[in-house]
Amino acid sequence: MQHIAMNSTELLKGTLSTIILKLLEENGRMYGYEIVQLVKQMSGEKILIKEGSLYPALHKLEADKLLVAEEVFIGKRVRKYYSLTTSGKTSAQESVDELLEFLQTIHNLITAQPPKTYGAA
Repeated sequence: MQHIAMNSTELLKGTLSTIILKLLEENGRMYGYEIVQLVKQMSGEKILIKEGSLYPALHKLEADKLLVAEEVFIGKRVRKYYSLTTSGKTSAQESVDELLEFLQTIHNLITAQPPKTYGAA
């Protein structure tokens, strides 16, 4: 029997926007590296977000007008801070609720006893 390993990166893709929205809702203004480190810390180092995933997600949320970016000069460097818009705050809670409902459905699906088939010999 061949085992197919599920890549946790694939699981993270569908939840990254929700994670970002929730962290910004709880922490206010954050910059990218700060988000990466907080997720790493809060997940016990099980979820490691790469820049190649984080910044496209942030840019999509910004394009969807769920967050805004503010550039702050720190010495000669520019740090981009992200914060939720009014619609981003609403969307954060809706997104969390939707994810929790989905996870509960998946939990029910994979832990349920299979239905008895009738007519099987």
